Amino acid sequence: MCGICGIVYKDKDRTVDRELLVKMTDTLTHRGPDDCGYYLKGNVALGHRRLSIVDLSLGHQPIANEDGTLWISYNGEIYNHRDIRRDLESKGHRYKTNSDTESVLHCFEEYGSAGLHRLRGMFAFALYDENSEKLFIARDRLGIKPLYYVDTPRFFAFASEIKALLVLDDVRREVDYHALLQILALKYTSDDSTMFADIKKLEPGHYLDLQRGIVSIARYWDCNTIQTDTSLSEPDAVNRLRELLDESVRLRLMADVPLGMFLSGGVDSTIIAARMAKMVDRPIATFSVAFQEREANELYYARLAAKHAGASQHEITMTTEDFFAALPRMIYHEDEPVAHPSSVALNCVSRLASKHVKVVLTGEGSDELFGGYERYYQTLYNLKADRMLFSVLPRSMRRGLFRPLIDMLPYKFPYRNKALRTTVYLDNDLETIFLDNYSTFSRAMLSELLTGSCWNGHDPRAVYSGFMDHYNRSQANTLLGKLLYADVKTYLVELLMKQDQMSMAASIESRVPFLDHKLVEFAFSLPDKLKIKGFNTKRALRLAFGPDIPQEILNRPKAGFPVPINRWFAGEYHQMAKNLVLGKDSFCGEILDRKLIESYFSLHQQGKYNHSDRIWTLLNLELWHRIFIRRESLDSIRLLPQ
Repeated sequence: MCGICGIVYKDKDRTVDRELLVKMTDTLTHRGPDDCGYYLKGNVALGHRRLSIVDLSLGHQPIANEDGTLWISYNGEIYNHRDIRRDLESKGHRYKTNSDTESVLHCFEEYGSAGLHRLRGMFAFALYDENSEKLFIARDRLGIKPLYYVDTPRFFAFASEIKALLVLDDVRREVDYHALLQILALKYTSDDSTMFADIKKLEPGHYLDLQRGIVSIARYWDCNTIQTDTSLSEPDAVNRLRELLDESVRLRLMADVPLGMFLSGGVDSTIIAARMAKMVDRPIATFSVAFQEREANELYYARLAAKHAGASQHEITMTTEDFFAALPRMIYHEDEPVAHPSSVALNCVSRLASKHVKVVLTGEGSDELFGGYERYYQTLYNLKADRMLFSVLPRSMRRGLFRPLIDMLPYKFPYRNKALRTTVYLDNDLETIFLDNYSTFSRAMLSELLTGSCWNGHDPRAVYSGFMDHYNRSQANTLLGKLLYADVKTYLVELLMKQDQMSMAASIESRVPFLDHKLVEFAFSLPDKLKIKGFNTKRALRLAFGPDIPQEILNRPKAGFPVPINRWFAGEYHQMAKNLVLGKDSFCGEILDRKLIESYFSLHQQGKYNHSDRIWTLLNLELWHRIFIRRESLDSIRLLPQ
């Protein structure tokens, strides 16, 4: 795993300054502490930081083809690179190393952009062709590896992380309010925008060409066209799933360094650990993190999973002080507001793992493929209940009777909050029942929250347009299929960014067996009944691997990774968060309604309503603005209980 960056001046007579390239590359040192390299030729430069995983002695980058006319800076792992190498050597290509980097280089040399279809793995890379004077950058199918770029009249630049692009003077540190609106609602952007007005992300499954100063972007892979395989029997589907996941895990054990496993004690990581343990000749190293608070400590299940796999289990417990001390630096590493509190814990367990291994496998991606989140079946049942209820009652009763009655209930009335999420209270359109229902700030809340001229031209009613574009583009013939497709294109990309940047901040590589593209394509061919049946989620996965894992883990309700922010923001960290978010010179206080935010804090502290998720989002936005826009030093930001 590595960090890459580069710059191309559109004026061919302008030479890239070596010191500038070194400065860009040095911001990525945490991604590759083992080695660095540079390619400079006139108006073009490529930089590289290396974390040595395969071919430890000869994998220096950037590296060129046989005649030195095609150069690559590459981040990732190609698990079938030996097969690709045999094919390319048979066609006359000569290798200098045993690394997968050269297979990507020669594959492009032989097949052009069509060579991307031959790569099985995770990657983000840049190729520069001296003969055609063309820069080519590409990102893997699912977005496991990040890649950002900026295109100005004077230059084009790219990097693994946004912070490397901010080194360039012409890149403005200005907020993209289109992106911010999405982050307030969803915690992620559903398009190529970032929190910085000048900087875009290359979307998963896409590549970009730069030639003669003109940028062109194309999609090379999508799971949109995969049709449900109605001929596949349930036993055959289960057997095929076992074969594909086992193959995926086996491929991801490729490394010349020690490997381990992040183990949460959930179904997904427990399955991967169990399969991994059967493929190696020694106990696997597993790593888990929890908090001191009982409601946020699931080490019991992690230990159960580790014992079942015969693993060597390593654990760390975070204190509240550890968490908030680390938060500003985690925002620095993510380059944007930290969407999920679990990111901080993920970095903590990554630092633990880095003392023992250089590579870990994770269980990420399963929920988006097999329908693992409660919001999927809840939405299906909400819409079914809506059809049944309002087939006998007039819809006007929702607005005229049910909604006012629920609003009158005391905050702590049993089932009040659950009623707020049902079709009795909510309209039955998808943006309300699925997106507003599970958003941080709904469209109605945003309409009340946004203040100031900075929001001119940004309509909160259109905040879900990016998600809905993916939903409407899906060719799936069921609601569940369309929701899973849209989540793979949006929410999953955010989770993968978190996984990459939190692990790479600790100089450790994470691999995601569930997101092998052959497994993804197979998952999209399965009928809904093998994903959700009643309240049984991820049904195919449970049928395929249930007998191989502890039943106590298989049958436990899905919990996600618990972080006790509800308790913290109602208690000792309430005032700290409030002072930051509502300080007299705060960014949030400038662009959002102060009185409304004050009510969130007040109601949360009184225990009348759980606003912890909204407080978390606002706190992270404020800290991000201080770090990246105001450029306050990390050492100057101390989050202490008050």
